[in-house]
Amino acid sequence: MASNMDREMILADFQAAINGVIPQENGILQSDYGGETIPGPAFDPSHPAPAPAPSSSSAFRPVMPSRQIVERQPRMLDFRVEYRDRNVDVVLEDSCTVGEIKQILENELQIPVSKMLLKGWKTGDVEDSTVLKSLHLPKNNSLYVLTPDLPPPSSSSHAGALQESLNQNFMLIITHREVQREYNLNFSGSSTIQEVKRNVYDLTSIPVRHQLWEGWPTSATDDSMCLAESGLSYPCHRLTVGRRSSPVQTREQSEEQSTDVHMVSDSDGDDFEDASEFGVDDGEVFGMASSALRKSPMMPENAENEGDALLQFTAEFSSRYGDCHPVFFIGSLEAAFQEAFYVKARDRKLLAIYLHHDESVLTNVFCSQMLCAESIVSYLSQNFITWAWDLTKDANRARFLTMCNRHFGSVVAQTIRTQKTDQFPLFLIIMGKRSSNEVLNVIQGNTTVDELMMRLMAAMEIFTAQQQEDIKDEDEREARENVKREQDEAYRLSLEADRAKREAHEREMAEQFRLEQIRKEQEEEREAIRLSLEQALPPEPKEENAEPVSKLRIRTPSGEFLERRFLASNKLQIVFDFVASKGFPWDEFKLLSTFPRRDVTQLDPNKSLLEVKLFPQETLFLEAKE
Repeated sequence: MASNMDREMILADFQAAINGVIPQENGILQSDYGGETIPGPAFDPSHPAPAPAPSSSSAFRPVMPSRQIVERQPRMLDFRVEYRDRNVDVVLEDSCTVGEIKQILENELQIPVSKMLLKGWKTGDVEDSTVLKSLHLPKNNSLYVLTPDLPPPSSSSHAGALQESLNQNFMLIITHREVQREYNLNFSGSSTIQEVKRNVYDLTSIPVRHQLWEGWPTSATDDSMCLAESGLSYPCHRLTVGRRSSPVQTREQSEEQSTDVHMVSDSDGDDFEDASEFGVDDGEVFGMASSALRKSPMMPENAENEGDALLQFTAEFSSRYGDCHPVFFIGSLEAAFQEAFYVKARDRKLLAIYLHHDESVLTNVFCSQMLCAESIVSYLSQNFITWAWDLTKDANRARFLTMCNRHFGSVVAQTIRTQKTDQFPLFLIIMGKRSSNEVLNVIQGNTTVDELMMRLMAAMEIFTAQQQEDIKDEDEREARENVKREQDEAYRLSLEADRAKREAHEREMAEQFRLEQIRKEQEEEREAIRLSLEQALPPEPKEENAEPVSKLRIRTPSGEFLERRFLASNKLQIVFDFVASKGFPWDEFKLLSTFPRRDVTQLDPNKSLLEVKLFPQETLFLEAKE
């Protein structure tokens, strides 16, 4: 019981939210259309279609649970009360009365309770003593105050007040007398009375010249007059429409009617007055007139490129119904699939396919009042990819059926093929699955803004549940792939490290070999030089010799001593060659004397030992050059 109660309260709050948003939208608030399931594509068995209802049809219409009254103590109710250009928010318990709301408004608006009419109740006018709980109200409610006994506020200029009225939205509550059905239509102040009547024709099939009206102000004398100038009550005004018993009415009958009965304009009556005399149906005449007003078709016939056809569709749709409309995807149906389904799970969206038909009497109202409603446009742009096609031309219809059969199967194609013209337009809600594309819902044109929003939200619930599963699967798959990529990357890096280590070792070995070769070559070269120098040395003189002999004692860096006798006349270069023959080339070592300390290698090598004072004996030592 608690679950049903919560669902009922959520639906009631949603209905109230829609009622609060619609005055800014150009949309139908609600109607009495029922729903009947037509043969169509398979859908989730957890959302079964409702049983047939006799009034009209709408595919896959969800069953609405009956309203249940549940006592809650206490339950707070929110009221937004509109009076002229002011809005007052009132919060009360449902145990309070209507009179208590008026007392609060008296303090806020400075209007006596006796001069105040509180309107907008779903059950009609209520007494001040009525307890709010007995009205079974949702949590959020919208009301408005009328003060017919008070003069309107003064304005600085009539032009400024008129301009303000033109920018306002009027809610017309129109009752169809014969069938006792009520339509809530929203029109801007700049709309004309003639536009209202033509919209009513689309809903009731009563030609404009046969419409008999009650409730128009006495100042509304011309159908070309805009609503802001007609004297309608703001923000809501009640009207009643019925069909005249005879297409021709005498002057006496017209004069006997009440002053609040407003007939059609002379232009409409003159244009179509004689149509029945030639056997032409009123609806056909009006349909031809409406078609003649269209400058161009929504979509060219036999367009080679679907993107070009959608460009013309979008431009023509904007010219007819204004710039506030869904953003239609420009491209082929396959491209729309790619955009909606074949992306990451977090980025996927539902695909909404709008099927237009100019010959349907519901098309104008559906497009202007529902498809262009700001709440619908915003919801579609956030959660859907919207693709459109015009089925008015036979060639375009056959082309779409071919696409439908290819992408959705023969069942869906047959469902659309069997739709009658007056059941259009259609709104197909498509969800992409792993192996196929599933049609979640088929919405027909005889719906209302709140019902259309509920259908879209129900489809989003199914899609969101599926999307969460897809996100989980995708995350797990990506995690596995990341682990595999990390393992592959680690293995690759390990191979590269091993290869780099092996190559470095090979380079090191090659470098060592090269250096060893160089060292060997240098040693061989030095050895060859040493041997050549050793062989070129003059023989060592004996101690006793006729010529003076110099005895040199040379200490090496390792501490060893080299001793040899030289003739005093020998050149210093012979000493250098002797030292070099022992492995100490003079370009790497310097030969130093002790007393006095001097660098012998800096002396002239062509001088004799006697000249450089290395006679008769001298002790020298070798030191490596820096």
